[in-house]
Amino acid sequence: MALRDNPYGAFNFMVKLGDTGGEDQISGGFSDFSGAEVEVKFSEYRNGNDKQNHVRKIPNVHTTNDVTLKRGIIGDLRLFEWIKATREGTYDPRTVTVTLLDEARTPVCQWVLRTTQPKKWTGPTLSAKGGTDAVATEALVLTLQQIEFISL
Repeated sequence: MALRDNPYGAFNFMVKLGDTGGEDQISGGFSDFSGAEVEVKFSEYRNGNDKQNHVRKIPNVHTTNDVTLKRGIIGDLRLFEWIKATREGTYDPRTVTVTLLDEARTPVCQWVLRTTQPKKWTGPTLSAKGGTDAVATEALVLTLQQIEFISL
């Protein structure tokens, strides 16, 4: 990723769910990606013979937040099939890659979500009172074990 004065826009990105590269790989036009977060937990510790009367903060485990993906319903049932298989006991963790693109649609960085599994699927809110510009969207909440950031 080249350094630049202006930050990248948040509206050009691609999502790949799975690392197979085959037809079963879900990739697509998601409209939202949110919730990516890593938090490092710290333990407070002080030796009994420390000269200063305060604790040290020692990093230990870290946690990752669940992430949410949203997209317009397009008739592709693979997202729902993945959560259905998980619900029925099939262990099928995947590597999810979110790639940020610049204005020329050139990849600039990636967030790689490791050991990702579907946690929650939410269907669209349908309303006959809505206008013709409303889009039926579905949301998928993913739980994961690790996030890596890669500069391209």
